[in-house]
Amino acid sequence: MPLVLDAIDRRILRVLQNDGRISNVDLANQVGLSPSPCLRRVRLLEESGIIDRYIAVLNPARVGLGLTVFVRVWFKTQDAAVTQQFADTVRKFPEVVECYLTTGECDAIMRVVTADLHAYWRFSPTISPASPACRASRPTCRWKPSRPAPDCPCSEPANALAWRRALR
Repeated sequence: MPLVLDAIDRRILRVLQNDGRISNVDLANQVGLSPSPCLRRVRLLEESGIIDRYIAVLNPARVGLGLTVFVRVWFKTQDAAVTQQFADTVRKFPEVVECYLTTGECDAIMRVVTADLHAYWRFSPTISPASPACRASRPTCRWKPSRPAPDCPCSEPANALAWRRALR
């Protein structure tokens, strides 16, 4: 059963998503707790798997990766073997930083990060022949992020009170 998060847990998660290196004392001050209970809550969130890991978020342009392309992919057929073959293939390419199987118009969406458009065009022909599962792909370049990742919404759900009552 998932851990039930209260308002303080959600505040802790919001602060940590913004600054994973914040000291426990500063975190406790921001969420309105003393350091000891704050640390206990953080450890519980870690142990329960709600906090999966702490990472450094890089500025892609500063490390020479200024272009993000979202690539919609259509498979030749819709079966488990084709899906697995595609997943195995994209794992071989470091340029593919995210890949999601989807429902709807296409079968998968990849987020590809390269230095620039020329680097993407050099990479692009390698993915389709490498994956016989691919029937077609359509790239879309990111202009600018309107809401950058990796935040996960930690606000109280609209129906939280009713949800908590149902759990009792």
